[in-house]
Amino acid sequence: MKRMYWFVLLLLTACSATRQTATTNVTAPTVINGKLFATLFQQRAAEYRALCFQAYNQARLRVDQLIQPGSSRPMAIITDIDETVLDNSAYEIHQLKQGKDYEPASWYEWTSRCEADTVPGAPSFLKYAASKGIRIFYITNRDEKERSGTMKNLQAFQLPDADNEHLVMRQGVSSKEDRRLQVMKNFEVLLLIGDNLADFSQAFDKKSISERQENTGQLSSEFGRRFILLPNPVYGDWETSLYQYNGKLTMAQKDSIVRTAVKGY
Repeated sequence: MKRMYWFVLLLLTACSATRQTATTNVTAPTVINGKLFATLFQQRAAEYRALCFQAYNQARLRVDQLIQPGSSRPMAIITDIDETVLDNSAYEIHQLKQGKDYEPASWYEWTSRCEADTVPGAPSFLKYAASKGIRIFYITNRDEKERSGTMKNLQAFQLPDADNEHLVMRQGVSSKEDRRLQVMKNFEVLLLIGDNLADFSQAFDKKSISERQENTGQLSSEFGRRFILLPNPVYGDWETSLYQYNGKLTMAQKDSIVRTAVKGY
């Protein structure tokens, strides 16, 4: 009888564990788990650092090639901020630990803390470019109310041109095209630097996955020459294009789309 008791108990425990595993597999938050792993790559992988150094090394080479002493127009570089100059992976982890994705309120709280670290290679490159007489324009899709915190964060690392004149916030629309063109009116823009294709051209503004792929091919010669791309496996238009730029999807809906989008065998 005692042996039978332990056998039944073991069987019930095994069945319970199986049910829990099955439930976990069915309801696993693909988007959250995926972003957690991607953020781990951003924070811990030497390969991520190497990719950033590679991008900024190429940018330095291009600066040396493109500088024209005595040019009639002043020279400039346009750069994005988030995941290009500043590293927001700490914010991502804060959200993911709560089972959450990006939220405006928590994001504003994060940027007001002015605690973002820098992307590997960014400070030394920007300071090098500034030493050559090149002005740095930070065109970001952070809101105007984030200006003070953003500027303090940039200034904390003594980054060049971290002032109101060169910090260009979002003004109503996410497209950066008009803001880029304003800079280009008065400056010879040598490079555009970003982690999202829309940081480079309006050809990528709110485009579908197929259009993004096609336009990338058409502009392939610009990458590494005029466009310097930083790695960002955590978020960006590569993700939101999957959702057709619908910002009202639930986590369950996002998970369903992601599971459908991936290919296997």
